[in-house]
Amino acid sequence: MKAGLEVHQQLATGKLFCACPSEFSEEVRGAFSRRLRPAGGEDRAVDTAAAFQAARGLRYRYEIVPSSCLVEMDEEPPHPLNEAALDTALQLALLLRARPVDEIQVMRKIVVDGSNTAGFQRTALVATGGTLEVGDRQVSILSICLEEDAARKIGSSDGEVVYRLDRLGIPLIEVATGPDISSGSEAREVAEELGALLRATRRVRRGIGTIREDLNVSTDGGHRIEIKGVQELGRIQEYVNGEVARQKLLLSVRDELVRRKAEVAERDPTDVTALLEGVGPGPLAEAVGGRGAVFALGLAGFAGLLRSPPGSVERLGRELADQARSVGLRGLLHSDELPAYGLTDRHVAAIRSRLGLGANDAFVLVTDRSHERARTALHRVAARARAAIEGVPGETRDPLPDGRTRYSRPLPGRDRMYPETDIPPILVPAGRLAHLAETLPERPTERRSRLEREHGLAAEVVRQLVYSADEEAFEALTRRGHGAALVVRLLLQDLPAVAAALPGAAPFEPDLAVLDSLLQGVEDGRFAKEGIPAVLAQLASGAPDLDTAVERAGLAGFRAADLGELVDRVVRSNRELVLRRKEDSFSALMGDVMKEVRGRRDGKEVAEALRGAIARVLAEGEC
Repeated sequence: MKAGLEVHQQLATGKLFCACPSEFSEEVRGAFSRRLRPAGGEDRAVDTAAAFQAARGLRYRYEIVPSSCLVEMDEEPPHPLNEAALDTALQLALLLRARPVDEIQVMRKIVVDGSNTAGFQRTALVATGGTLEVGDRQVSILSICLEEDAARKIGSSDGEVVYRLDRLGIPLIEVATGPDISSGSEAREVAEELGALLRATRRVRRGIGTIREDLNVSTDGGHRIEIKGVQELGRIQEYVNGEVARQKLLLSVRDELVRRKAEVAERDPTDVTALLEGVGPGPLAEAVGGRGAVFALGLAGFAGLLRSPPGSVERLGRELADQARSVGLRGLLHSDELPAYGLTDRHVAAIRSRLGLGANDAFVLVTDRSHERARTALHRVAARARAAIEGVPGETRDPLPDGRTRYSRPLPGRDRMYPETDIPPILVPAGRLAHLAETLPERPTERRSRLEREHGLAAEVVRQLVYSADEEAFEALTRRGHGAALVVRLLLQDLPAVAAALPGAAPFEPDLAVLDSLLQGVEDGRFAKEGIPAVLAQLASGAPDLDTAVERAGLAGFRAADLGELVDRVVRSNRELVLRRKEDSFSALMGDVMKEVRGRRDGKEVAEALRGAIARVLAEGEC
């Protein structure tokens, strides 16, 4: 297999073509609606993906927020390109050893899925021909672009999609690698390294959704598939491996279809509603009752190949169903899963007879109140079935929460691009590049080596810090005098654990001042490092300050003297055990003590106090 990545990272430099802030908002101040139509590209041809999206006939509603302006509403020409964003893109190009272009030409990329009010996205090529070092390997960088992010999708219903304008226009750096990646795990490593390099510029936005990856995957004998908009870095490997498995399945199905000399005839779908009298409860009952129609399409040679083979979650039937969904249907039924869904053997036999099918042939059924839409769906299904005889068609797919993907639209091509006439070309003088080269930040590899050397941390720990975007907080906290081991525990263990336990995965991102005071509380002996999760949990639940959080966690007011009294009481109440087992009684008694002091005093301090109390009782026994 071969794979390549396109990494899209939002920048914290203000919007790309206006002076509005890059802030999300839930305050809606108004709305307007539009319908979008595809336009021809530079050579006047209409892009396939744009035509496909426009054919859905959707209406788009845009919500206006405080950070919106006339540029985002497409009621005012774009302002000059954001210079800070451009500097960041050029700086990244130098870090990747890419060659910046001499003159930047902003282009319009036709997008009519409603994500941009203008019907196009503005994008600019900044540099080409770079290299990313990942361990002992080098991955080619094809291009570095600067473009505007899309509007934020809020929801959809009844043929209308709702977007909010707060995200529209936020600058994105797009980095495209060559097809040099040969496994899912390697794809994740490359994404991690690119993410660390982007964060090194110190001008990127943080949080869920601020960085997204598009995965391009193909197998030997297959075709390039673009998986669009993966947001979870940890699942890149899963999506790549899943796509490889899907393509292998489709190629094996192709080989069998070719062996059977399968074909899909060019004919109109057949209305079989009248054959389904007496159908039981299920997706076809409404149509048979007079509210819609059921149409069938025969697939010669496809019998048994539409369902999942043993050990696989993929199947050709789902590929066909995705085509029906693309025009608004819920899906389809196919003969490999029948009789079921209210259809009996009699119904299946009647359909097969009407379509003139043999034992090796299959059929699919769709139903809808609109006869035209049902026929359109089956025409798309027929086209996809013909493509199955050829192998794996190139397409764009959306990632699903379970690790699979779903058909989205055809692959876009060059026909969607043409020059932006409202923004003049931007020269990139040598002096500007020389100045940026003098102020380049550390590369992730250099930073990892320095952190290992300065703090004596293990390589894997440093790798986690750099790849999880916690290295800035780590360095800030250690500069304030906190121990490296304690800071690492806080950032890599305690904070993620508390955040994951929040209801609905609500964001919890305490600032440096809070983390500083938290660590200081441990180092001053107010509570033990084991108590950090409990204090963080109280802060996440709304405690206004550290003192309140410590008190609510039950960790306040337990002094060293209190520990001594507790340990003496536990040891003396178990005097016979201590005299019998001597030092071996430590483990049993340590558990009893920790039940009462966990999180209030440091474990090392508790152990020392307990050993001292045991020694005293043993000395008394000898006397």
